[in-house]
Amino acid sequence: MPKEKLSMRTIQEVLRLKWDCQQSNRQIAESCSIARSTVSDYLIRAKAAGISWPLPSDLDEEKLNALLFPHPRGCSREPQLQPEWEKVHAELRSKGMTLMQLWSEYKADHPDGYQYSQYCHQYRQWKQHVEPCLRQEYKAGEKLFVDYCGQTVPVVDRSSGEIRQAQIFVAVWGATNYTYAEATWTQQLPDWIGSHVRALDWFGGCPEVLIPDNLKSGVSKACRYEPDLNPTYQSMAEHYGIAVLPARVRKPRDKAKVEKGVQTVEQWILAALRNHPFFSLYELNQAIREGIQVLNERPFQKLPGCRTSLFDSLERPVLKALPMIRYEYAEWKKARIHVDYHVEVERHYYSVPYTYLRRPVEIRVTARTVEVFYQGLRIASHVRSQQPGGHTTRMEHMPKSHQDYLGWPPKRLQAWAEKIGICTSNVIDQLLERRSHPTQGYRSCLGILRLAKKFGADRLEQACKRAVHIQALSYKSILSILKKRLDQLPLPEPASDAAPLEHDNLRGPQYFQ
Repeated sequence: MPKEKLSMRTIQEVLRLKWDCQQSNRQIAESCSIARSTVSDYLIRAKAAGISWPLPSDLDEEKLNALLFPHPRGCSREPQLQPEWEKVHAELRSKGMTLMQLWSEYKADHPDGYQYSQYCHQYRQWKQHVEPCLRQEYKAGEKLFVDYCGQTVPVVDRSSGEIRQAQIFVAVWGATNYTYAEATWTQQLPDWIGSHVRALDWFGGCPEVLIPDNLKSGVSKACRYEPDLNPTYQSMAEHYGIAVLPARVRKPRDKAKVEKGVQTVEQWILAALRNHPFFSLYELNQAIREGIQVLNERPFQKLPGCRTSLFDSLERPVLKALPMIRYEYAEWKKARIHVDYHVEVERHYYSVPYTYLRRPVEIRVTARTVEVFYQGLRIASHVRSQQPGGHTTRMEHMPKSHQDYLGWPPKRLQAWAEKIGICTSNVIDQLLERRSHPTQGYRSCLGILRLAKKFGADRLEQACKRAVHIQALSYKSILSILKKRLDQLPLPEPASDAAPLEHDNLRGPQYFQ
C-alpha cells in the first residue's frame, strides 16, 4: 500500500507521462509533486493489473482503485455481515442511543464484521442516499414543532352567506414527522392554547420541548437569547411539564420540521379540499382529520413503514404522560390592589386580604374562577361573576375594624364631605347606605370628593345639590353635571297643577253626572 493515495486524475497523469511521454520516475515525481516511491508503486500495480494506455473510456475511479488495490484472498466480506442500515437509522433516533452502542451489538453478533471506523463510514455512505428531511437528528419524544399554515380555508355561513377564513394549525414531531392539523377561527390566544391542548390529547402524551414560531399569542416579546413567553402560554407549558423554546426570528431552519409539515398539509390536504364547500368549522375539521389520517399512513418512499407506524414504535412509548386534569384556559392580567382592597376584572370587583393593600398582583382568570397571586403565592380565589359593577367580597378579607382601615373609615369620608357642603354630605351618606357594606362605596365616594380639586368645592356642592334633586347619585352623573356646567343653571321647577283645558270637543265631569 503506498504512503499516499492518489486521485484518479493524478494516476492518469503518472501513466500518461510514463507510457506516452517516456519520462523517468524522477521526472514524473517532480512534475506531479509526489514521491518517487509512490510513482514506482503505482506503475508496478498498473503493470500487475494489466492496465494499458490510454485507459478505457468506461473506467471510473472506483473501478481503477479496485484494479490497483484488489482485496487479498480470503478477505472478501460475506453479504450477511452487512448491517441493516434502516434499523440502525431508526434506532439512532431513540433517546440515548449512539453509533458506538449499535456497533457493539453488531460486533457481538458478527465478530468478523466491520471495525468501528469502517462501520461509521459505511453508515454515513448509506445515509447520503436517504431523503434529506430524515437526516436531521431528533430524539424520540423530544421535540414537537407547531405553527400555522399561510393558506386559509373559506367557510360559508348558511344563513347570511358570509365567507369567513379559517386558520390551519399544524404540529409535527421531530423524530418521525407524525403530523396533526386542525382549523380554528383565529390565531388569537384562546384558539392557540386550545389547539395545543387538543393536539396533545390526539398524540396521547407530551413532548419534552415545544418549538413555536414567534407568534404574539405564544411569545410576548421576541428575543434571540431570552424571549418573553405569554403568561398563559407559559402556564399551559408548566401544566403539561413542557419546556418552550421559540425559534429565532427570521430563522426558518430552527423549525424546519414544521415548515415542511405546513407545506405537506397544504399540498396533500388543503389542495385536495380547494373545491369543497364548507359551512361550519366542524365540517372542515372532519375533512382535515380524514386527510391527516391518510397522510400519516402513506408509506415512506425510501424507508420502510409510514409516519403512524414510526410514531407508534419510536415516539409513543417514550412520551410523557398527560396530566390527570386537562388544562383549563386562563388569561393573566396585572393589577394593583385599590384602597377598598378589591381588584377589578371585567367591571366586577373581587376582594383580597386587606393586608396586601396597594401591592401589585397578578390575576388568573378562567371561565369559572378568578385567582389573585402575589409574588407567586395565591392570596385570594373567587367564583367568577358576570355582574358588571358588582362586588364579590369575602368576610375574612376585611379588617377587624373598618374604623382603623388605612385612615379611610366612613366617618372620615363624611367629615370631608361636610367641609364641602350639606348636599355633598347628603350624597356621600346615601352612597354608603346603599351598599351592603360601607367599604364597597369607598371608590365612588373618593371619586366624588376628589372632584373638588379639579372643579372647586362650590361647584361640587351645587352639582351635588342638582344630583340630589334629580336623584342621580353616582360619580359619573356628578362628573357629567360639572363638565356640562349644569351646576351653574337654576334647578328645574317641580311640576305644578295646571289650569283645566277648555274646548268645545272636551267633556267635563258634569257630562257623566
